[in-house]
Amino acid sequence: MQTHLPHDTLQDYCGTTYAAKLLGLSVGTIQTLVEKNELQAWKTQGGHRRISMPSIREYQRKHNMLMSPNESREGRLKVLLVEDDAVTRDMLKDFCNRCETPVDCTAMSSGLEALIDMASIQPDVLIADLNMPGVDGFELLRTIRHTPQFNRMTCLVISALSQEDIAARGGLPEGTIFMAKPVNMQWFNGFFTALIAGRQVELHAS
Repeated sequence: MQTHLPHDTLQDYCGTTYAAKLLGLSVGTIQTLVEKNELQAWKTQGGHRRISMPSIREYQRKHNMLMSPNESREGRLKVLLVEDDAVTRDMLKDFCNRCETPVDCTAMSSGLEALIDMASIQPDVLIADLNMPGVDGFELLRTIRHTPQFNRMTCLVISALSQEDIAARGGLPEGTIFMAKPVNMQWFNGFFTALIAGRQVELHAS
């Protein structure tokens, strides 16, 4: 898999899941559009599709589609949720969609998928499980902590692992917030409210 593309190039492409979110279509439909060359794409050496963002915008113009609300997110807290357990992922995504605070959530099932789309999404908050197949939460966090453009991103991990287990696997990067499973949904509401309030203070101060 190609991993050393310049940031500008990375932001010009996105993965299949994020393309589906932007266009309001299913992942299967996106794959069909790619096969029909209605969306421009290429595959990494690992077999992951990278879809051209300009071709997505061109598809919207061609089909008189209004810009997806997911692209018009000024003032909303952008959350990237990475969780391989479908039940937990759907529960958290549904909570974010119903949240009283202005939260826009993109949910993914793997750390690798998140790394592919991180530059395109530019999330304010990363919520990740630790135990996942392939690129797990530990590797995901360590990778993004070495990427300057994500230095200001808030990282929250949710896990059933004990503190001893986490320490045995190298611990978490400094500043990472930990929440033990089962997930406390009331806590999440306060978490988002505090983050948005903090962001508003920063905007007024700048």
